[in-house]
Amino acid sequence: MKKVITYGTFDLIHWGHINLLRRAKDMGDYLIVGISTDEFNAIKDKKAYYNFENRKIILEAIRYVDEVIPEIGWNQKIDDIIKNEIDIFVMGDDWKGKFDFLKDYCDVVYLPRTNDISTSKIKDDLYRVQND
Repeated sequence: MKKVITYGTFDLIHWGHINLLRRAKDMGDYLIVGISTDEFNAIKDKKAYYNFENRKIILEAIRYVDEVIPEIGWNQKIDDIIKNEIDIFVMGDDWKGKFDFLKDYCDVVYLPRTNDISTSKIKDDLYRVQND
């Protein structure tokens, strides 16, 4: 069985997230998604609209996702890869090169982002609508 892992905040799920998850799942038989905890988001100076538990519930309902794990820090990826016997690590190409150090443990693939959609864009659009 080929296992794939990806990470992210996965806040305000949109078709770009679904495309990424579908493409990641297509690379293997089992997809694990690490989602940033609220505490880790605070360290990254990031604020999610939904809390960790609600984001986890949403991700678990997506048919491409087989398992959801908490991402509590930058340094857990190697341990997750070894513990879960991961074959492929997948991230969006805006992270290109940042995780190449994982190539010692598994294949690393950077997928192109879906054009014209992002959580930041959604939040900006909502803010603009509320303030017009």
